[in-house]
Amino acid sequence: MTNSFQDVTTDALPTVGKLSIISMKGCEQFTGKIDNYLKSMRKDFEDVDTYVTHVTCPRFGTGEGKCVINETVRGHDVYIICDCFNYGVTYKMYGFDNHMSPDDHYQDLKRVIAAMGGKARRVTVVMMMLYEGRQHRRSGRESLDAALMLQELTQMGVKNVITFDAHDPRISNAIPLSGFDDIQPTYQMIKAIARAVPDIKFNKFDTIVISPDEGGMSRCMYYSSVLQLDLGMFYKRRDYSRLENGKNPIVAHEYLGRDVEGKDVIIVDDMISSGESIIDVATKLKKDGAKRIFAFASFGLFVSGLEVFDKAYADGIIDKVFTTNLIYRLPGLAERDWYYEVDMSKYVSLLINTLNHDDTISHLLDPVNKIKRLVNKLDENR
Repeated sequence: MTNSFQDVTTDALPTVGKLSIISMKGCEQFTGKIDNYLKSMRKDFEDVDTYVTHVTCPRFGTGEGKCVINETVRGHDVYIICDCFNYGVTYKMYGFDNHMSPDDHYQDLKRVIAAMGGKARRVTVVMMMLYEGRQHRRSGRESLDAALMLQELTQMGVKNVITFDAHDPRISNAIPLSGFDDIQPTYQMIKAIARAVPDIKFNKFDTIVISPDEGGMSRCMYYSSVLQLDLGMFYKRRDYSRLENGKNPIVAHEYLGRDVEGKDVIIVDDMISSGESIIDVATKLKKDGAKRIFAFASFGLFVSGLEVFDKAYADGIIDKVFTTNLIYRLPGLAERDWYYEVDMSKYVSLLINTLNHDDTISHLLDPVNKIKRLVNKLDENR
């Protein structure tokens, strides 16, 4: 992205409808950034105070809720910004403070859609991290929550769902006749590490990309291809005889790939949950002689707290962790020396602005040329 917004070429095109951005609870700061970017992008042909349509989702004392939309959305092109994993938002129930769960956020999302009463011209849900995205396939007598969620939203009138780094993008097969865009923050991650680690070298002699499991190989193959780096992978051996925290526990990580001795390593994954897997992988790579280890993850959940990464950083196992600001971040995370936040608000603004003009977003989804220009510029400055 550039500060001059030269990626935007939609000014002369007609809009689908009046643009409205709705922020779900906990997304107000991110939505405010989007609003400011959109006003800058569109100031030459449209002068508005804000694109934000304000809604409230109050709760009764029993925990029941409702949605009230404070302004009209009739005929509008509506984009709902939703973070289902913001447990920092609380509500009162029988006098107790309750942290909002993903289920609570999803119910509020449906309330917002229902409150529109079908009056909006088009509704797009920008669901940063896909709700129930890890329950994307059936391997026994179990629910198929992600597919049910997508089908429910489309039945309520949602035309498009935009998400980032879906755990399995094939979940789009659940709604084959509706819009589903799974967007990767590849360019933003590469730009972030170039800023945070100026001496990193994007060549196969000095740097290698590694997937922490076989499921994330397609994600890592993209990084490997556009940066022309070698690729490695860890295989997770699991104990399928028992469940821990809803999943089969990992017994060991086995590495498959080129020698990492003396090389910088970029571990790429869609999310950091507890962080145990990445730290286990990083520990093994350090024992094999890796120089520095950087972790890319679209979503930093840190469900077990930050202390495990504090220790890994202090022990020299992890050098830097990059996650986006698409979801809620733990208080104190931004102050950690090992952490770097990747801002995605401008990218989301470009997507919304382009879609509101009914223009193609292909150039935004595949930033190969931008990545190559960035790498070439880094090489020239050395």
